[in-house]
Amino acid sequence: MKRALRDYYEGMYSLMLTPYFDDKSVDYKTYEEYAEWQVSQGVEHLFAVCGSSEMAELTLEERLKLAALTVKHKGDTTVVATANMEKDFDAQVEEVKRMSATGVDGIVFTTKGMGDREDELVEYVGKLKSYTTLPVFMYEFPGLRPHLISGHTYSRLVKECGILGIKDTTSTIEGITDKLEQKGDSCVIQANMPWLFEAFKRGSRGVMATPTACGGAFFQRFYEAFLIGDMKLAEQRYDEIILLDNAIDSGFNNSAKYLVQLQGVKGMQPINRGPNTLSSGRLQSLRSFHHWCVENGLMK
Repeated sequence: MKRALRDYYEGMYSLMLTPYFDDKSVDYKTYEEYAEWQVSQGVEHLFAVCGSSEMAELTLEERLKLAALTVKHKGDTTVVATANMEKDFDAQVEEVKRMSATGVDGIVFTTKGMGDREDELVEYVGKLKSYTTLPVFMYEFPGLRPHLISGHTYSRLVKECGILGIKDTTSTIEGITDKLEQKGDSCVIQANMPWLFEAFKRGSRGVMATPTACGGAFFQRFYEAFLIGDMKLAEQRYDEIILLDNAIDSGFNNSAKYLVQLQGVKGMQPINRGPNTLSSGRLQSLRSFHHWCVENGLMK
C-alpha cells in the first residue's frame, strides 16, 4: 500500500541551535559538526531555522546558509526550515523561493501574528504557499503574537491550503486535542513536554520540542517504544525526557548548547545573541546532569 505523504513527515524532529563565536557571529564550522551530531542521535528529521535557532535574531542570509548546511549534512534525515520571517509580503515571497532552493525537504510558515484572524491567515497562507512546490507546515511561533490558532482554523489550512502539519505550541492538552480532532490528512506535531505522552495516546505522532536540540536520542527511544506498543517502556522513556526538559528549562537555549558541548561538540559555546548567560552554578548543575545521563547510558 502506498504511504500517505503525511506519514513521511511524522516522527521526531531535532531543533537546530546556532553556535556563535565570542563576538556573536555565527560559527558555521561548529554548526556543521553539530548537524552531523544531530543526525547521529537517530532522529528522522531536522528543523533548521526555528525558534531554538534564534531565527528572529538572524539575518536572511544567515538563515539561508544555516538551512543549506543542514541539508549538506542531513544524512538520511529530512530537513524543514522556516521561510516567512521577513517583514513584508514581497520579501517573504523571495524568502520562500530562496529557502526552497537550499534543498530543504519542507517549508515552515509561522502564523505571523494572525492567530486570531482566521480568514486573513488562510488567505495569506494560500497565497504564500503558491510560491513553493515543497510540503508546507505551520508553526505557532511565540515570537510573533497572537500566534495560537484553533482546531477549526487549522482544519481550514489543511483543507483549503494543503498544509501537511503543524508545530502546536498551545501547551495545553485541550489545544492539542482540538487540532488532533480536526487534523484530516495532516500531522499534529507536539512541542509541549508535560503533555507529550498523553498527546501521543490521543493521536499525535511527531515532536518538535526544545529538548531535542541537545537530546534527540531521548525522543527516538520514546517513539520506538511507543510504536511497538510497550507502554511501560514508553512511560520510562517519557520520564527521562521530562528530566531532560527540566534540566535545560532555566537559561535555554544556552543550557542546551552547553549540554551539546559536554556531549562532544566542543565549539558549541553556551552563548546566544540575547543578554542571558549561565552562572557558574548553573553550569555545574548541567555537568552533574550530564554525568548522571552518562552513568545511566542516556548520553555519551
